[in-house]
Amino acid sequence: MFRRFGKNIGIDLGTANTLVLVEGRGIVINEPSVVAIDRDTNEIFAVGNKAKEMVGRTPGNITAIRPLKDGVIADFEITERLLRDFLNKATRRSRLRRPRVIISVPSGVTEVEKRAVIDATLSAGAKDARVIEEPMAAAIGAGLPVQDPTGTMIVDIGGGTTEVAVISLGGIVSQRSIRVAGDEMDDSIIQYIRRGYNLLIGERTAERIKAEIGYAFIDGKDELSMDVRGRDLVTGLPKTVTVSSTEIHKALVEPIQSILDAVKVTLERTPPELAADIMDRGIMMAGGGSLLNGLDELLMRETGMPVHIAERPLTAVVEGTGQALRHFELLKRIMLGPRRY
Repeated sequence: MFRRFGKNIGIDLGTANTLVLVEGRGIVINEPSVVAIDRDTNEIFAVGNKAKEMVGRTPGNITAIRPLKDGVIADFEITERLLRDFLNKATRRSRLRRPRVIISVPSGVTEVEKRAVIDATLSAGAKDARVIEEPMAAAIGAGLPVQDPTGTMIVDIGGGTTEVAVISLGGIVSQRSIRVAGDEMDDSIIQYIRRGYNLLIGERTAERIKAEIGYAFIDGKDELSMDVRGRDLVTGLPKTVTVSSTEIHKALVEPIQSILDAVKVTLERTPPELAADIMDRGIMMAGGGSLLNGLDELLMRETGMPVHIAERPLTAVVEGTGQALRHFELLKRIMLGPRRY
């Protein structure tokens, strides 16, 4: 019944990026969760990639908005518009049939936040909406045997949240969700450069610095450096400074420690038998944050366990939603909320 009357769609509604998977076609959308609005007319000016290019560069009447913060909806109306645009693109071949959608949410969301995601999805044009916890979707997408009676651990570091969970027999045994992830790392870099150089840089620049010379574990690594352009807070004029990987490592210490603490707390709450399984199998990492240089090495040193990075960490969550759609019995077990609203 779920397949017969419309398309099945999985959505990873992330703070930084939104990915949309259409069953039978794969991932059809992978764009930033950004909407540019014309404040004079209240009309959408751009969505996704085009809107992100406008961040920090728009005239007074155009506002580039990220409607999700820390993994949850901060602006319901803009989120609904974002989803509507992406759903229209994904279902362009069958506009007469409203899709059924499964959408991922952080494991730490409240019932109100969960309902907001479902309502926004239905308002955007979905016929039916269900939600799945992000760590479960990430574990499925990363290929972990979530239905086996053995313990597996997933650490999903996204843009707004870090999800840590131990999974066994198709359910989450212990979990921790913290609102510290990629965005917090970017903000730490912005603040460090502001304090150290009196230089103001934007989010896109901070993200580029993190990707190119950011290190979580720096021992034995070659020193890297890059030129950074921004606005001098003293003169107000454009200025270029050179920052090193050692400096960026210092800037990232606090958010990285928060992630490590979340992993340790989750392990402390794990039953001994499952902890022994994790010691054998290791910890699986997913999400864009897992690609930070040296983070897997640091986690291995701190926990004493093997650490693996998913084959496709950036798409693990949305691939997990797609696999859940293909296995209805599994979907019923891991689904959050009633079938229809």
